Amino acid sequence: MGHMANAKDEVYRALAERLNKNPVGAPINSTLMEILHRLYTESEALVGSKFPMLPMTLEMISGITGIRENELVKILDSMASKGLVVDLPRRDGTYYTLAPMVVGFFEFTFMRTGDGLNMKELAEFFDKYFRSPRVAKEFFGSETKLMKTLVYERLIPAAVETEVLNFEKASEIIRQSGGGALSMCACRHKAGHLGKSCKMNAPMDVCTSLGETADWIVRRGLGKPASVDELLQVLEQTEKMGLVHLGDNVLNEPWYICHCCGCCCAALGPTRKYGLSFASPSNFIPSVEPDSCTGCGSCAGSCQIQAIVMCDTGSGVEVPEIQQKCIGCGICASTCPSGAITMFRRPVLNVPPVDVTDLLTRIAREKGRMHFKLGPV
Repeated sequence: MGHMANAKDEVYRALAERLNKNPVGAPINSTLMEILHRLYTESEALVGSKFPMLPMTLEMISGITGIRENELVKILDSMASKGLVVDLPRRDGTYYTLAPMVVGFFEFTFMRTGDGLNMKELAEFFDKYFRSPRVAKEFFGSETKLMKTLVYERLIPAAVETEVLNFEKASEIIRQSGGGALSMCACRHKAGHLGKSCKMNAPMDVCTSLGETADWIVRRGLGKPASVDELLQVLEQTEKMGLVHLGDNVLNEPWYICHCCGCCCAALGPTRKYGLSFASPSNFIPSVEPDSCTGCGSCAGSCQIQAIVMCDTGSGVEVPEIQQKCIGCGICASTCPSGAITMFRRPVLNVPPVDVTDLLTRIAREKGRMHFKLGPV
C-alpha cells in the first residue's frame, strides 16, 4: 500500500512540476498539492503531467502519454469540463492545452457551482496559496504584466481623444470582439466561501470573456453568451459602482475583461496591501488641482487599491496625494464632486505585447523559461 501511495504522490508531483514550467508558473508547496489532489483524479494528473507546452491534437497527446485515443478522449473531456484543459476545435481537429493556474483553472474552478466540489475548502487552500511570498513573486514579479488597466473612457481629455487607440478602450475592445460571455466572478465567489462577501456588494455575474475563450466558456457551461450591447451594459453598470476594469495585456484578440473590487480581487488585493502589480497601469494618471479641492476625501474612499492619501497642506483643507502604486483607472476622478481631479496622458506610454503568444513569450523570457513556446493553432 505504501508503494502505491508513493506512486500516486509522484504522479501529482510530476503534474505540479509541469504546471510550474508555464510562463506564469505555480510554485510547488504543500498547499498546491492539496489543491491538485482535489481538482484532478489520478488519471487526469497523469495526463496533465505529460502534457506538452504546445497545443496538440488527441493523436499527438496519445503518442506522448501512451494512452489509447478512445480512453484518452474521455479523460481530456472530463478535464475540459472542469477547466483543467482548454479544448479548441480547428479545421484539422481539436487541439488541447493544459490550463495554467492563473489565468486558468483557479478562475474556471470558481466559475463552477453545484458539481460536488467542497468550494469552502478549495477557497481556503487557494487563499493560503496566494498569500505565499514565493507565489506572490511568481505572479507579480515579471516586468511584463499579465493584465492591463483600462481607464474610464469618459474621463479621457478631448485634447488627446484622437491619440487614444482601441486597445486602451474597454468599449472598443468589446465592440471589436463581436460579443462574448458572462461568468461568475471567481474572486468574489472565492471570497464568499471564506465569509468575506464583497464590501461593495458588487455583482457576481459580470466576468467578461471574449473571442474563442468566450466560445469555450459557453460550450463548457462556465458562462452564458452575451451580445455586445449586454457587455456594454455590464461595463456601464460596473463603472457606476466604481469597479476597476482589467483586461489581458495585449493589443490584439484579448480574452477577457474583469470588473474588479479591491476587497476580493486576487489581482488588486496585493496591489492595495503591498504595492505589488499584476496589471500594467493605464496610459493615464490623475492630477489634482489643489485650489479646486474641497477636501471631502471621496477620491481616497473610492480608490480600490488605496493609492490616495489625504494630506494637510497647512491651509486647513486636506488634499489628495497620489501614490506611486496608482494604476490610472480613473475612479478617483469620476467620484470627485468638485472636478479637482482630472486624468492626463502619461509621458511614457505602455504599449502591450501584440497578442497572447507574444505576452506569454515575453514573460517566459524574463523568467528564463525559454523552453516555453506557444505557437498558433
